[in-house]
Amino acid sequence: MIEIWITLTIVALTLVLLATTRISSDLVLIGALTLLILFDILSPAQAFSGFSSTGLATVAVLYIVVAGVIETGLVSAVSELVLGRPTTVFRAQLRLMLPVTAVSAFLNNTPVVGMMVPAIQEWARRNRLPVSKLMIPLSYAAIFGGTCTVIGTSTNLIVSGMVNADPNLPAVGFFEIAWVGMPCAIAGILFVLLASRWLLPVRQAAAAEVSNAREYAVEMLVEVGSPMEGRTIEQAGLRNLPGLYLAEIQRGDNILPAVAPTERLHEGDRLIFVGAVDSVADLNRIRGLVPAADQIFKIDSPRPERKLIEAVVSPTSPLTGLTIREAKFRTRYEAVILSVARGGRRVEGKIGDIRLQAGDTLLVEARPSFVDQHRNSRDFLLVSALDGGVTPRHDRAGLAGAILAGMVFAAAFFGVDMLAAALMAAAAMLLTRCTTAAAARRHIDWQVLVVIGAALGLGQALDQSGAAALIADTAVNLAGANPWLVLLAVYLVTNLMTEVVTNNAAAVMMFPVAKAAALGMGVSFTPFIFVIMMAASASFATPIGYQTNLMVYGPGGYRFTDYLRMGSPLNLVLAMVTMIVVPLVWPLQ
Repeated sequence: MIEIWITLTIVALTLVLLATTRISSDLVLIGALTLLILFDILSPAQAFSGFSSTGLATVAVLYIVVAGVIETGLVSAVSELVLGRPTTVFRAQLRLMLPVTAVSAFLNNTPVVGMMVPAIQEWARRNRLPVSKLMIPLSYAAIFGGTCTVIGTSTNLIVSGMVNADPNLPAVGFFEIAWVGMPCAIAGILFVLLASRWLLPVRQAAAAEVSNAREYAVEMLVEVGSPMEGRTIEQAGLRNLPGLYLAEIQRGDNILPAVAPTERLHEGDRLIFVGAVDSVADLNRIRGLVPAADQIFKIDSPRPERKLIEAVVSPTSPLTGLTIREAKFRTRYEAVILSVARGGRRVEGKIGDIRLQAGDTLLVEARPSFVDQHRNSRDFLLVSALDGGVTPRHDRAGLAGAILAGMVFAAAFFGVDMLAAALMAAAAMLLTRCTTAAAARRHIDWQVLVVIGAALGLGQALDQSGAAALIADTAVNLAGANPWLVLLAVYLVTNLMTEVVTNNAAAVMMFPVAKAAALGMGVSFTPFIFVIMMAASASFATPIGYQTNLMVYGPGGYRFTDYLRMGSPLNLVLAMVTMIVVPLVWPLQ
């Protein structure tokens, strides 16, 4: 019995630290595992067994697949096609949640969210929307969709399998859970749309612009065959770029200042953008635009193998006092200067005619090796590569999309294990050069993986110590002989376990408890089946209960309390809908 109370104390302490402090969630959970080992609740092998789980491995491999989606520019195409350009957070959430809910009913939630996270990040930045208002709705929408079919979540598949293994129970139909799943999804979407205005925080993306950012002016060329040819400035998405504005268009010998949003683009147009460095880097990802500096086309390496780099001219540099043309920068460094900032402000004039001074910050496009070659050079005080400064491999976007679709269809319709499908997709992304090994490593979020692995260990401690069984039995006994109260107790306990143990473990533990309770009262077990399915999937109040919640935790800039504030009332809403609908569709008697 002492093991149960030690485990419950450690879990409670963990939740308190996550909710009330700013200590990193991975450190808190690893600390909890350490205590469980010290008190001999778990062996080291048991505590860290979560790190060898297929669920964790699947999420890790999916990061590589997502890297291919990002590196090819497919993210931009997805956000442009599906999400559009909403003008309010309400419309953005609606345009996001409806398709994600629909898709998640038939596809595994994890790859859906994994694909959409980078798309939402870029979409939010372009449309000046707080990413914190969109990431939790993304995860919740995937969960809503998963409650509508048997294959929507792994939890539904597990419970359905346990039902099918009992010859005395009728099989669960493919769409049978939709009787309760659809009303819950509708109620959940409405709640998020109406309540997120007050319950979700307003935080900018990590790459949000700052007032003292260096300002550059960059010329971009509408290349031959560009998909932007013939589109207006607004249709091309160039009008309200965050931290960036289109100053003028050079068309042949004509200059068009104060460009109207209805102005149509032509092949060969030179677009002069002015803005902060991170925003200038965003231009590099727009398909159909290339830097207009003439010498850039003379560099041997293809554009996808080059990236944007900032370099500060040192007082001892041979470049000082010379114009860029006189310095023969391209020949000397195998790189091209796109723009120059001086004192944080852009230097006007043609690039080749700018006379360089010590302290000038150069925006350079070069091979990644430029950084290592010149980091300690006397020519530059500072050399650093820009995050996101790599040019997307647009020619491989269709291939990346095909690989992603193949992975999803293989897992959803051909019975291929999700991990196996993800591994094949990741290998295909690397072999076809949709991404590189270095880029794939950069895209892996190690903190999320540590949290998932540690959370699984915490769940095993609750199960193995007997704490979970004690909570379940106590709650059912307290409900007495009233079938409806027992059904409610099963829902609440399953839901509580889902938040701290993970959904699949909660469903597996509660299934035999609920079955014994139903048989003891002489009532139908069928409503208990669907209550367990719904309660195990309704993981909204903590980030550790469901892996899609963890996947949006970092990108959304969230804290543990954000999930509590938004998810707790949502849990109550779905509990009410479930407890009203289930007894009506599947009577207890």
